[in-house]
Formats: sequence, C-alpha cells, structure tokens
Amino acid sequence: MNLLVVDDHASHRKLLRAGLEAEGHVVLEAANGLEALQILDREAMEGVISDILMPKMDGFRLCHEIRKREQLNRVALILYTATYNSPADRQLAETVGADAYLVKPAPIRELLSTLYDAQQKALLRKQPRTQNPDESYVLEQYNDVLVRKLEARNSELQQALADLQVAHEEILELNRNLETRVQQRTAALDAANKELQAANQELDAFSYSVAHDLRAPLHHMTGFAELLERTAQQQLDEESRDFVGRILLATKQMDELIESLLAFSHLGRTPLQLTEVDLEAVLDEALATVRDDTQGRSIQWERAHLPKVRGDYALLRQVLVNLISNAVKYTRTRKPAIIEIGSRTGRADEVVVFIRDNGVGFDMRHASNLFGLFHRLHRADEFEGTGVGLASVRRIIDRHGGRIWAEAALGRGATFWFSLLVA
Repeated sequence: MNLLVVDDHASHRKLLRAGLEAEGHVVLEAANGLEALQILDREAMEGVISDILMPKMDGFRLCHEIRKREQLNRVALILYTATYNSPADRQLAETVGADAYLVKPAPIRELLSTLYDAQQKALLRKQPRTQNPDESYVLEQYNDVLVRKLEARNSELQQALADLQVAHEEILELNRNLETRVQQRTAALDAANKELQAANQELDAFSYSVAHDLRAPLHHMTGFAELLERTAQQQLDEESRDFVGRILLATKQMDELIESLLAFSHLGRTPLQLTEVDLEAVLDEALATVRDDTQGRSIQWERAHLPKVRGDYALLRQVLVNLISNAVKYTRTRKPAIIEIGSRTGRADEVVVFIRDNGVGFDMRHASNLFGLFHRLHRADEFEGTGVGLASVRRIIDRHGGRIWAEAALGRGATFWFSLLVA
C-alpha cells in the first residue's frame, strides 16, 4: 500500500516508517495536517496513519477535511495517538470519518492488523459519501473534546506548578541549610587553621628556644674537651685520647644538628619576600655554592633553561642548593655522575622544576617519610648529613603554595620535583 504517516515528531515518523517499509509498504511523511493535505492533493495514497495532537492542523481536523473530499473517500484513515483515549475522543474520531483508532505505542503487528481492517472498511465504501456529517455538529464535538483536553491539561499544569513550588521551597530550604553548614564548616576550619598556626608558631618558638639554650652548655663541653686534649695530651693513654676524640666528634655533630634546627625554625618565622625570581640566576648561585663539593669528581651536568617564577629569592636559592647538594652527595659512587636540572609545565599557572641524578636512589616504600625532620634513608657512615635539608626544602615549597615529591629506585638514582607559581 501507499501510506502517509503524519506526526509532528520526526523520530516517531521515522520509526513508524521503518516498520511499515519492512513489510513492503511505500511510505511518505508529513509533519502536520496541512502538510498531509498538500501531499494528498498530488500523491495517490491508500492509507493515512495520523497523530492527533499536532500544530497547524490536528488529526481530527485532518480526517474531517479528507472526508469532505470525494476523491479521498476510499483512503483508509487511522488515528494513532498517545494523548486522546476517552470514549468522547473515540466518538469524535468516528464522527470525523476515521476507520480505526489506535493508542501508542502499539506493536507493528497490531498496527498492520489495524491497517488491513481499515483498508477493508474503506473498500466497502463502494459509493462516495453524498452527505457529510453536519459541520456544526462536528465542530461542537470537536470543540467539546478540545475544551475537555485543555481543562485536563490546565489541571495538570496547575498541579505541576504546585509541585514545582513545593520543590522550589524545599530547594531553598536545603540551600539555606547547606549555606549554614558551609558557614559552620568554614568557621570550624578557620578556627582549626588558626589553632594549627598557633601550634606551629609555638613549636617553632620552642624548637628555637631549646636549640638556642643547648648551644651554651655544648660550647662549654667542646671547649673543655679541647682544653683537655691540649693540656693533658702527654698524661693520657691511647684509650683516653680516643675517648676525648669521640667527645669532640659528638659535640661537633650535635652542634651541626642545633644549627640545622635553628635554621629550620627560622624558616617558619621569616616573612616571605615575594618578587619575580629568575631561576636561571638562582641556579647559577646554587652551582657556585656546591662547587667545592664537586672538586676532583667526574660529574656530567645536563642543564635546561629554567623559567621565571614568583617567590622568595633567598629561600628558593636554599631549595636548589639543598637538592643539588643531595644529588652531588648521593652520586659519589658513580663515575661519571649524571645530574640533570630542568623544568616542565604543570597545572594552570605553575611550573615544575626537577633535579634528577643517577645515584644510589632509595626504596619508594619509605618515600612518605622522606621529608620528615631528622629522617634519613641512609646510614650516617655511608653518607653524612643531619636529616634537616629535605624537611627545610618542603617547608619552603609549602610556604610558596607549591608541591614537592620524589621518585626513585634503589641503585637507579632519584628525581626530586617541586612546583612554583609562574611569574
């Protein structure tokens, strides 16, 4: 059969057309009743399957207009709707000349069966209708159906509006509760942050006080031990001289720890002097600082251009000195030692600097403790140090709002990364 599918939803038309064409029918499409009438004026159709609720001309009106045309008397008309399904709707469909009435969605087999029944019904109309239903009667029924549909739709809209108002009030209440909770949480976080800052300041002050107070007795111990070594050298036996040497070595190590602790405490109390910092110049100074430690060493330096950042020049110089010193120290057993310094882009508005070496590395299982104060991953008889350098580096980077982390493997070197805001 040559069929015309009428529906204002293109997806509905395509789906219906595919099912009908799969059964061998030839199908055309129209988006509303007016478009359907234009197609029927120029194309011979045996059946029309039409939606009811459409713009410009609905399905009821389309059926009425088709039945007013004698040449279209034997066209099978099916109203296919998901909206209109009351007895009055079916009565109006019959009044306007529809051969069948089907509710969406219907299986294709049911649609085809309804189509064939409608075709047989249309063919039984051997003579064209000489009389059409009274126009005023059709319009009365038509208007009655539309009024009821509008009233029902208005009732639905009113209920939906009421539900929306309730939902709006609930959302406002939830929003008020959320704002209150956010304010409470923010206040709690601010209070906790202030307490933490106060605790850190107290800890820094305590560390500084302890370290400062330890220096005086330590200097006395060192002085008396040195005096004993000079004045009683001849009276002491070999074992006693060894004891004195051990005392002096221990006091020297303790003095280094105190100096490191004082420096670490100083980092938390010194205000940042933020400026535009050229890391190339900072790196030049850092390399000059560690030059004495590289004398007689075979070191291959691989240096890439470093950008400008926003930070404290002196503190960033300390960061590079500490990290490069570590790379020099832990590549002592490598010939040649390879130390690479470079950068890459990071997150928005930040740059990431790295220092990579081919040294002894470390076990990544202990990486979480790497930046802890006085924490060391190697024995003191292997590599000297106080365990304060990396803790100081982390404190400086934290104060700059950056991040620092490391990647390494035992015997395969290490890479230290830190981020800073670009200038």
